[in-house]
Amino acid sequence: MIPTTNYSACTSMIVGKNASVDGSIMIARNEDSKSSWPKNYVIHEHQEFSDDQLFSSTDNGFKMPLPKIRAKYSATPEWTSQYGLFEEDGFNEYGVAMSATESTYTNELALGADPLVKDGIGEEAMITVVLPYVKTARQGVARLGQIIEHYGTSESNGILFADKNEAWYMETAGGHQWVAQRIPDDSYVVIANQSAIQEIDFDDFDHFMWATHIREFVATHHLNPDLAGQTFNFRKIFGTATLADTYYNTPRVWYGLRLFSPEQTYDPTDQEMPFINHSNRKLSVFDVQDFLSSHYQGTPYDPIGEGSEADKHRFRPISLAKTQEAHILQIRPSMPTPAAGIQWLAMGVAAQSSFVPFYAGASDTPSQYQHATGSYSPDQAYWTYKLAGVLVDPHYVKFGSKLADTQKQLRISFQQAISNADQVVNSLSNVEQANYLTKINFANAQRGLTAYQQLISNIITHSTDLSPLNFKQDVNL
Repeated sequence: MIPTTNYSACTSMIVGKNASVDGSIMIARNEDSKSSWPKNYVIHEHQEFSDDQLFSSTDNGFKMPLPKIRAKYSATPEWTSQYGLFEEDGFNEYGVAMSATESTYTNELALGADPLVKDGIGEEAMITVVLPYVKTARQGVARLGQIIEHYGTSESNGILFADKNEAWYMETAGGHQWVAQRIPDDSYVVIANQSAIQEIDFDDFDHFMWATHIREFVATHHLNPDLAGQTFNFRKIFGTATLADTYYNTPRVWYGLRLFSPEQTYDPTDQEMPFINHSNRKLSVFDVQDFLSSHYQGTPYDPIGEGSEADKHRFRPISLAKTQEAHILQIRPSMPTPAAGIQWLAMGVAAQSSFVPFYAGASDTPSQYQHATGSYSPDQAYWTYKLAGVLVDPHYVKFGSKLADTQKQLRISFQQAISNADQVVNSLSNVEQANYLTKINFANAQRGLTAYQQLISNIITHSTDLSPLNFKQDVNL
């Protein structure tokens, strides 16, 4: 993320296995921070250390000891570690998926009782100190919760976890408070930089987890606004409902409900939209891609649509220029663990990029995804996808269809590649699976880059006559 104290302003989505067309669990997020801040995609191999391990953040000085055994895991770190790692999302060797974080805000009353901890754990460290050390999503929530209670946290955040059985959404508040809710299998959620979790059922240990003393803390500091004192609504106790939320956050949730639950008649500025929702259809990975790539299409609020200038810039869109990467962590419970997890990764702006599928069981990532630099370079995945967007931006009417055609063809091609690979992988040994899946990942990565290089070439060729230094003249002259 950018080297400031105001970290990512992301948009997230979770889909339960009975809410998807193929039984997949999906956790997904746009990582939004800065319009020119590249990301890498790497795989850290399983390691067993003989010496004690210590994590020390270059972001805010947070430190903690780590276990000597670190599981293999994938991640999307920054192009530079100068301001911290910010590994953001990935799978570990046990099939656990994690995405961190969805930045949120704690209200002033709660912060007065439990201030943020300057050198506590933050977004920058969460993937690194949690994902390689857990074997289930529930263990991920518990480990991060214990860290927050012991060391404190420097930010308010939402964190996504999943394994082949469950999907969880966890939220932090103040310096040491947190809750987590298991997403029902038949449901989906969308989150946009606000505390989202609502009523906590402290008798339901299967679907809720929480900080050890959170009820006593809320009671002691008189934080619960419920008139009857009968409910414990995390959003209302710890979250915000400000004017800023109504143009920055709530419209993105509204648009998600508009796409998947159109029978719900909310306004973009409503503060009472539900956290848990049911779609009017089974959702596919393409539905999640469409949501992360959206910018209020079909409404007056689309920045590249036909609304008034005021409406086009009224609300913060879901996909925007400041997206560093977008990811969907898809888990298909019917597949063996190495092939069950697919990390769909769109470098740059989701609306202008393409979600490339990477099997979690691979042993390496393509070189174009590993060595990003802070300025443009044509041999890097991030910059290839960003360049296409930069070229389309000034001439969306002319070139938008070319971009859409490329994205459509890649979707079809990637689905075919996954279908073909799935048929092969079940017959392979573990070592053979890793080698084969790595080969498939490299081929898919190159397929996307080649298509975008061709798109870039086409746009540049057809842009040569669009210069303002032009003049219509007699063809005979």
